[in-house]
Amino acid sequence: MPLWVVYAAGSALFAGLTAILAKLGIRHTPSNLATAVRTVVVLVLAWLMVLVAGSQQTITGLEPRTWIFLVLSGLATGASWLCYFRALQLGEVNKVVVVDKSSVVLTVGLGIVLLGETDHLVPRLIGIAGVGIGTYLMIERTDWSSGTRGRWLWYAIGSAVFAALTAILGKIGIAEVESNLGTAIRTVVVLVMAWVVVFVTGEHRQLRTVPGRELVFVAISGIATGASWLCYWRAMQEGPASLVAPIDKLSVLITVGFAWLVFGERLRRRALLGLGLIVAGTAVMLL
Repeated sequence: MPLWVVYAAGSALFAGLTAILAKLGIRHTPSNLATAVRTVVVLVLAWLMVLVAGSQQTITGLEPRTWIFLVLSGLATGASWLCYFRALQLGEVNKVVVVDKSSVVLTVGLGIVLLGETDHLVPRLIGIAGVGIGTYLMIERTDWSSGTRGRWLWYAIGSAVFAALTAILGKIGIAEVESNLGTAIRTVVVLVMAWVVVFVTGEHRQLRTVPGRELVFVAISGIATGASWLCYWRAMQEGPASLVAPIDKLSVLITVGFAWLVFGERLRRRALLGLGLIVAGTAVMLL
């Protein structure tokens, strides 16, 4: 088994735990503020890994093109996180995570078109079709409404689109960069973006009133996110983006299981069928 598969699986595990921990941390905490606080934790972890690997010495040798793509990837990540946390605050974890993970459809498509990853093209197309149909089945008709009930869906869709852009831009940007350093640089961009949004919206004034218990969960979710990122970008550096992304998206199974145990969120038959198609579509792309 290639080592990048192990890293991708680790990314999926930690990403699945991130969603549950994040949901526990934003019950009374503004989503943008939670994103900003969480990013601080991720940043510390990311740069700690850079120091351990000793890759900070290579930062002066990065090409301008690499910097551009790393910054663009960081901006896309920040936008995805802000949308994702807002969606988690408004909707059920099961549904939000599934829509967010549907970014694999766009990621695989962009990987084929922009990166020329056309090996085993037919299975990949069949796979993304299964993921797309499965995602649709897990969304109820009322979720498409424009009212308060359906707002989570549009944030989740935004999260998925920006996540796909993150994967492609990041894949290009880390081609000549040690993966830990690339992750750390991108996290700096996310941190700046998140705190700018917090101060613009005035949510920074609520920091003192945030329940301590929720801050703990937000911090732990940051640790899980940092671990997932480090695994993900190491896998991206060594493996094809159109295969790494599907493995990472299997974190939905972990999230669905914990959402049932922690929040009592159960899936209906239609949703279970959709989840089955998502897993089957992912398996087709991998096998």
